Amino acid sequence: MVVAHIGVAVFVVGVTLVKAYESERDANLKPGESVELGRHVFRLESISNVKGPNYIAARATVSVARDGRPVSVLYPERRIYTVQEQVMTEAAIDPGLTGDLYVSLGDPLPGGAWLVKVQHKPFIDWIWGGCLVMALGGLLAASDRRYRFKVTRRSTVEVPA
Repeated sequence: MVVAHIGVAVFVVGVTLVKAYESERDANLKPGESVELGRHVFRLESISNVKGPNYIAARATVSVARDGRPVSVLYPERRIYTVQEQVMTEAAIDPGLTGDLYVSLGDPLPGGAWLVKVQHKPFIDWIWGGCLVMALGGLLAASDRRYRFKVTRRSTVEVPA
């Protein structure tokens, strides 16, 4: 059970660090424009229309660079589900050891611009690591024989002679 409690502590530290050091920014971008977030530069390359099995979507192509070097290309979508006429945002995520990058595509704006939300969340792996350590602690605790078998006491009864 000690291992599971260590997992809870790692999880709490991870949540605290993510909330303390996360950064986000909303920007109105046209294709070809970029926005900076810390050491990352997010550039909206293009917007294209995509047809899915039960939706139509505007898919953005966003390239991400860190310190001038390419990191990844993300494809967030703004979907309209045709049956319910419901609009949903499908965020694009670039997971990494030092943190995760998120890009969400918002509403189209006048003049060909789009609302784009970019986020950097460091220490997300601490949250997942804490969950894994908790699960490991639970498995170790469940494998302990003291918790699996009911302890029976033998009573000694003296028989008179």
